[in-house]
Amino acid sequence: MKRLHCPPGPTALRWLLAAGAAALPLAALAHTDGAEAAGFLSGLAHPVSGLDHVLAMVAVGLWGAVLGAPALWILPVAFPVMMAFGGLLGLAGLPVPGVEVGIALSGIVLGAAVLAQLRPGLVVATLLVAVFAVFHGHAHGTELPAGASGLLYSLGFVIATGLLHGVGILIGEARRWGFGQRLIRTAGGGVAAAGVFFLWRALA
Repeated sequence: MKRLHCPPGPTALRWLLAAGAAALPLAALAHTDGAEAAGFLSGLAHPVSGLDHVLAMVAVGLWGAVLGAPALWILPVAFPVMMAFGGLLGLAGLPVPGVEVGIALSGIVLGAAVLAQLRPGLVVATLLVAVFAVFHGHAHGTELPAGASGLLYSLGFVIATGLLHGVGILIGEARRWGFGQRLIRTAGGGVAAAGVFFLWRALA
């Protein structure tokens, strides 16, 4: 019965959704012209424009659900923070070697971690997620549309990333039912397999 009291997964998901909802009005107040609005909307849409990004971000939420608290909320916070840092590097034109390979490896490693139900220490899991987040952020930063507001673009893709983590956490809540572990492992295996394809494409 204790497992039904204040479950961490939905709580973390509500927190992510609330953060996104709170940020949207701030973004609306912040932009003053169409270019800036386009910057925010472009950033909000960009994480879902590439399957490699989507799968890795969902996998972060899935892995957090596998690990449980406090990783359940630390990983989905660490990823957007470090992704924003990587985005700043991209905006500044500072190179990060092997970005596409790093993005592909994030899918392979995170998906495999979910598939195998790996449970490393919190520090190791957080560092791993943070490193991969820099690659994703750099890719976003270098693709900033010309003339758009970099700040609002970054805000948009950070919010979208948090929501994708929330999707992963929500899927991870299936572990409460008999079919849940199989579903989660299958999802992890699918992410890892897609990561192998992305790696092949990046190296081709």
